[in-house]
Amino acid sequence: MSNKVTIIGAGSVGSTIAYTMVVNNIASEIVLIDINEPKAIGEAMDIYQGVPYCAPCQIYAGSYEDAEGSDVVILTSGIARKAGQSRLELAQVNVNITKEIMPQITKHAPNAIYIIISNPIDILTYQFYKYSGLPANHIIGSGTTLDTARLRTGIAEKFGISQQNVHAYVFGEHGDSSFVPWSLANISNIPIEHYNASLPAERRVELDYAGLEEYMRKSGAKIIANKGATFYAIAISVCHIIKCLFTGVDTTLTVSSMMNGEYGIDDVCLSVLSILGRDGLEAKMNVPLTDSEIEKLRHSAQCLKDVIAQIQF
Repeated sequence: MSNKVTIIGAGSVGSTIAYTMVVNNIASEIVLIDINEPKAIGEAMDIYQGVPYCAPCQIYAGSYEDAEGSDVVILTSGIARKAGQSRLELAQVNVNITKEIMPQITKHAPNAIYIIISNPIDILTYQFYKYSGLPANHIIGSGTTLDTARLRTGIAEKFGISQQNVHAYVFGEHGDSSFVPWSLANISNIPIEHYNASLPAERRVELDYAGLEEYMRKSGAKIIANKGATFYAIAISVCHIIKCLFTGVDTTLTVSSMMNGEYGIDDVCLSVLSILGRDGLEAKMNVPLTDSEIEKLRHSAQCLKDVIAQIQF
């Protein structure tokens, strides 16, 4: 089966997503679109010349017209976050950029599933829901999939265990008001506190939930301070989303989508555990949360609503 992906934005994130897709044989055709056309041409050519050692794939720089027939469109365009800058400070600037892009890309790829990666993810996902005219199940923000990966990495490192044995999630905004519903977290299907207690004494750790959340929440800023940008982990996370869409095997992920009364929240996009399948967002899961976790989710929703109220869409 052929799978065509269009990536809008050929910067570090967009080009790394394209590279990761080629290396992992995720797509058979990839279009890179960027306002800086020579940059898109160079990135596509650089990746394409490695294809003889990978599965066959066409990758090239193109225009919005070349997005025709895309199965997935990935939005990475916008102004990058600077060190010390919150994701939400970017809001109005990137909303304006998305306002220009949206009608051009949806005209040529009206049936694609759209994955929003540009920051602030939840605000731009909301913008797509409200103003793109696309079906609701075809609009997905990458949300807290990256935050969830960072959390699992921190937990795995803490316990000295494989990351794949760790199951924990980050809910809410992809940003400062996100939180971890620890009632859902487990290692090898064992709640974390019980898992820790089950270990030999010499392998037990001091559980520091606040420290693990801090690690998750501050990782992006630390990486930006050290190397200027983050792009590897987000590229891997997005490629995982795309693989879930293309395999057609329903998979649970913490992606951002419109809330319609779940947990008493509506008219805002944020991340809760959802089911993705071949046709996009299949369902949102109403997983059991504690009262305090529901309050944290509602607080995150209100933080986003406060920003939305100040944005001119």
